[in-house]
Amino acid sequence: MEEYVQEALEIVKAQAGVRNMTEEEISSMVKTLSESIKSVSVGAESTESTQGKQEPAVDPKKAVREKSVVCLECGKTFKVLTKRHLATHDLTPEEYKQKWGYKKNQALIAKGLARDRKKKMQEMQLWKRRKTA
Repeated sequence: MEEYVQEALEIVKAQAGVRNMTEEEISSMVKTLSESIKSVSVGAESTESTQGKQEPAVDPKKAVREKSVVCLECGKTFKVLTKRHLATHDLTPEEYKQKWGYKKNQALIAKGLARDRKKKMQEMQLWKRRKTA
């Protein structure tokens, strides 16, 4: 197992060199990469075992952060988890939320960005402009 972890560490080190990564992302990525490298070198896993319960990249409760949202399918971070990205995993936003235990009205957007957008909309007060027009 040691050689798989070493290879995964080299890959993650290169990835961390080109983008900011949290400690949690780094450890999660090392774990998943080492397991993937091991499974590829030992042989392809049976489809029955891959059809089972998928492990999230990070804890779903911690995926929506102040400045980013972590995709639980691939572990990448975004400011907004879009329909387009979820489509790359063959999921709709509704399916994604159901799969990972989010409420239907949960926004897949960074908390800080949502707060900024809400503040901006309150400043604009479009509902008052519509009444006067």
